[in-house]
Amino acid sequence: MSTIARPKAIITCAITGAVHTPSMSEALPVTPSQIVASSLGAAAAGAAVIHLHARDPVDGRPTPNPDVFMQFLPEIHAQCDAVLNITTGGSTRMTLEDRLAAPLRVKPELCSLNLGSMNFVFSQMAQKYDKWKHAWEKDYVEGSDDVIFRNTFRDIERIIRLLGHEHGARFEFECYDVGHLYALADFAERQIAKPPFFVQMIFGVRGGIGADAAHLTHMKDTADKLFGSDYVFSVMAAGRHQIPFATQSATMGGSVRVGLEDSLFIARRTLAESNEQQVRKIKRLLDELGIDVATPSDVRTMLKLKGRSNVGF
Repeated sequence: MSTIARPKAIITCAITGAVHTPSMSEALPVTPSQIVASSLGAAAAGAAVIHLHARDPVDGRPTPNPDVFMQFLPEIHAQCDAVLNITTGGSTRMTLEDRLAAPLRVKPELCSLNLGSMNFVFSQMAQKYDKWKHAWEKDYVEGSDDVIFRNTFRDIERIIRLLGHEHGARFEFECYDVGHLYALADFAERQIAKPPFFVQMIFGVRGGIGADAAHLTHMKDTADKLFGSDYVFSVMAAGRHQIPFATQSATMGGSVRVGLEDSLFIARRTLAESNEQQVRKIKRLLDELGIDVATPSDVRTMLKLKGRSNVGF
């Protein structure tokens, strides 16, 4: 009897993001040297894709400054083979021009791309902290319920054409709701976005689809209908849902995303010591489930990336 080969699972580690602030965890990488060390640790633990934002080295606030990205990207690139995935999402406080500045300069193999405008709310976290290390943090967190992350269809097309068509980058398409899958299908139908698609299904962000297991099944069924065999899917869930949803994704033939951008914890009420610790945990679970983990070389083949020698850092 013949069997169908199970796809390898890509482990993505999102190193620092733009939601959590320095007061929330001592483990959150902020300075370029911390981002380098954390990225290399995650890669050594099994992450084939490292998803990167930048932080102001002085006070840890999210920054779109390409000069800051260039303080860590070349060093990570020189010391490991991982695919470096650069954000185009930045933060809700950045303009599109801000968000494009670094990826246009560094010309990566892979970029994240949010497939719609949305409320992206994390103000509830402010209630957990009485003291803040930096003056910007409290207002930044509390104010997230009064700003909108903007990516119009015109914005999305511009990002795809500038980074994809002109510079050969491919995309981690971030889908925070079912409608985002249909947005990607629209761009595919118009041949603006071309397969294979790397679809990151995201759950548990206030303003997006909830972290309910049935929603993951529905998102996967919808993506199968829209994209057939022309896509690789991965799952990221915020906070305490991170590891359960990653495990469910893997059992469904999908890939996984962990990292301190998405959750500061390694277990219930236990802060993670590092990004590497989260990668080791999901890698161990994948090994115990008998699921092969993709190498960076595998990822470059699966997603048809342009190759590490063709980036700008």
